[in-house]
Amino acid sequence: MRVSVSWLREYVDLPTDLPTDDLEQALVDLGIEVESIVDLRGTVTGPLVVGEVLEIEELTGFKKPIRFCRVDVGAANGTGEPQEIVCGARNFAPGDRVVVILPGGVLPGNFAIGARKTYGRNSNGMICSAKELGLGDDHSGIIVLPEDTPAKPGDDARPVVGLDDTVVELEITPDRGYALSVRGLARELSHALGVPFRDPALAAAPGATDEPAYPVHVRDTVGCDRFAARMVRGVDPTAQTPGWMAQRLTVAGIRSISLPVDITNYLMLELGQPMHAFDADRITGPLVVRRAEPGEKLTTLDGVTRTLVADDMVICDAGIPDAVAGEGAGVPISLAAVMGGETSEVIASTTNVLFEAAHWDPAMVGRTARRHKLFSEAAKRWERGVDPTLALVALEKAVRLLTEHGGGSAGPEILDIDHVRPGAPVTLPADQPSRRIGVTYSTERVVELLEQVGCTVTRGADRLGEDPGEVGVAAGDGEVLVVTPPSWRPDLTDPADLVEEVVRLDGYDRVPSVLPAAPAGRGLTWQQRRRRAVARSLAERGYAEVLSHPFVSVELADQLGLPADDPRRPAVRLANPLSEEEPLMRTSLLGPLLGTLKRNIGRGQRDVAIYEIGAVFHPRPGVGAPPAMGVDRRPTDEEFAAADAVVPDQPRHVATVTAGDLEPAGWWGAGRPAGWADAVEAGRDVLAAAGIPADRVTVRAAEHAPWHPGRCAELLVDDEVVGYAGELHPAVLATLELPRRGCAMELNLDALPAPPMLTGPAISSFPPALIDVALVLDAAVPAAEVQRALVEGAGPLLEDVRLFDVYTSEQLGAGRRSLAYKLTFRAPDRTLTVEEAVAARDAAVARAAERFGATLRGG
Repeated sequence: MRVSVSWLREYVDLPTDLPTDDLEQALVDLGIEVESIVDLRGTVTGPLVVGEVLEIEELTGFKKPIRFCRVDVGAANGTGEPQEIVCGARNFAPGDRVVVILPGGVLPGNFAIGARKTYGRNSNGMICSAKELGLGDDHSGIIVLPEDTPAKPGDDARPVVGLDDTVVELEITPDRGYALSVRGLARELSHALGVPFRDPALAAAPGATDEPAYPVHVRDTVGCDRFAARMVRGVDPTAQTPGWMAQRLTVAGIRSISLPVDITNYLMLELGQPMHAFDADRITGPLVVRRAEPGEKLTTLDGVTRTLVADDMVICDAGIPDAVAGEGAGVPISLAAVMGGETSEVIASTTNVLFEAAHWDPAMVGRTARRHKLFSEAAKRWERGVDPTLALVALEKAVRLLTEHGGGSAGPEILDIDHVRPGAPVTLPADQPSRRIGVTYSTERVVELLEQVGCTVTRGADRLGEDPGEVGVAAGDGEVLVVTPPSWRPDLTDPADLVEEVVRLDGYDRVPSVLPAAPAGRGLTWQQRRRRAVARSLAERGYAEVLSHPFVSVELADQLGLPADDPRRPAVRLANPLSEEEPLMRTSLLGPLLGTLKRNIGRGQRDVAIYEIGAVFHPRPGVGAPPAMGVDRRPTDEEFAAADAVVPDQPRHVATVTAGDLEPAGWWGAGRPAGWADAVEAGRDVLAAAGIPADRVTVRAAEHAPWHPGRCAELLVDDEVVGYAGELHPAVLATLELPRRGCAMELNLDALPAPPMLTGPAISSFPPALIDVALVLDAAVPAAEVQRALVEGAGPLLEDVRLFDVYTSEQLGAGRRSLAYKLTFRAPDRTLTVEEAVAARDAAVARAAERFGATLRGG
């Protein structure tokens, strides 16, 4: 939020000589993040003057519209002659007064202005936009000064556009919605600096009348618990926004549109109450405030036609029948609390204006804004919480400003449908701030600080109530404070919130910085050591680690080709997702990993090998909702157990994804593309790094989505499936727009048994006997099964076995292949004789022959 200090001074008596550093420190001490404080007087140097446009010549023959202007700048140019300036903006006409920087001036960013020839004409200076002057982000057109601006051509433009002021830009955290207004910031500064504050919301405002300003029916009083409206008739449609208002909107980064709309934006900034202005003549019937029907459509003010869902709130024109919502429901003309619609917006010919000021459910607004990616200034305030008592005050000020500057007459009728529930009081032990913070706060000091915030504090008895369900009550003796938060602080709902306010206003600098004593460490757990070993083994094989968001789309299960009964299909749906496109928690690491792969390939990285270790989330159906637990005490063991029973199962998985070449090509020779065998080998490496002996690992063919059914292997430990690896299904790769032959592996680390106690291997000093065997057998027999048979048959003398060649040819026969293994035999206490080694080799081959019909190649 951007706001000028001069505007703040209207409601808080800031010292006239307050340095900007002290202002910044005061805001920081209040817990408000300061992006910048800029003294605008030094941002633009040189001659910046008011100019009046005399003539405009449209230049043709260029790619964009260009205008050659003659501008009266008085005597500021030293000659009194009109200044010739080339400009590309289209939002001004002869007779308009504009802001001109003459040659020799310097704009923000050290952009020097000079005289130059461009587009075939001489241009001596620049007609400025708000963005060029550093007043905001609007660059859609240049600044056109209101007609009532008293400055004449040649006068200094700095005081006219606000460049004689100081602008504060703040980043407001989600829990401090009240600070998104001049009213809220002025109140906060009054606390920090100890100066008087004048609340603009205390202005007198008439209440509701028997005759409403306009017929309105609110069907959902939870989504909209207050709706107020007033009418102004006979407004001059050509009335201009007063200069002081347009200037403040420009500094805040809001473009001036029209007088009625500018008034609503101005009051939103001043009071924190978003409003909307309807053209009453473009509404044909009563207004209906309701939830949207799925499939309804609305074209918002930004020109986008949006498809609504049942959670959206809309304001409808009941005079127009709607086939989707039914008789009497009306057609949506505004996306409530977020953005108005095109069909009822104030236009250039509007003479009758209906002002609306309502109070909307913050959670509903937040979901709607994220769903439609429409983070308007109004939505930002609604989702953080708006004072529900502001509606009538905002309407009274809006009507007064419009009639004062736009003519017309305010209707005496006032609508106010009020279903706002009063805030619940919070019970706070008076000594809780001292116990929680470690600083001694007297009861009088706690009461004083809470009353500064606006709370109503009642001092209770010298012992706590006996009701264990009372908010904030804890066991023990001591004075109790019953605190009713003010209407503008919906964030104060628990004793912890009140404690935070006490320490914030008393000063964070008073809180001592004491590091807790570190307990004696016990080292890493075996699970932590396992995860680090797995990560290290994959990194050593060339895989790069990624950390993905655990959120996935609803369509992902279909994109991965998961069967209807697959246990990975049910997923936890977030109640408040970061993006409506990804509202589910992942049940597999492959979805986010494949998204990362696609993003890398889209950026030109063709050879990718990545891995991730993280949790997946499996819902526990039928467990119900968790118990409500407050922050006033530690939950009981039963409450913990009940809450834990609802928490999704979260096993930790490891997954890899590869595409392209695993070994790059170069002058040294051809590269090697990644294949299904690499994915399987990555799984073996993970199991080895996890401390699982090779003789407990089995690899066999399987069919499991999203892998290719003929190139998928399941990995088993002690005959229990722990994961899958292989080449991904071509249909999955095509759906996700990924290159062919992509491979993946995923294992459940939590399904692996705890590693056994490791003992150092006995190293024999005697030489090994190396014997190669090539076995011919059916091509469908897995090589891992053949290797297992060789190990079983060879006996204890076999030290190692490794597959080093796979061979097929016509001589071997159709459906046959040769598997060549290197066998290493060694005895721990002697040198093996040739006869012993050959006998062990023959026993190994015999077992393979018995089990698979294998024969020695060439034998």
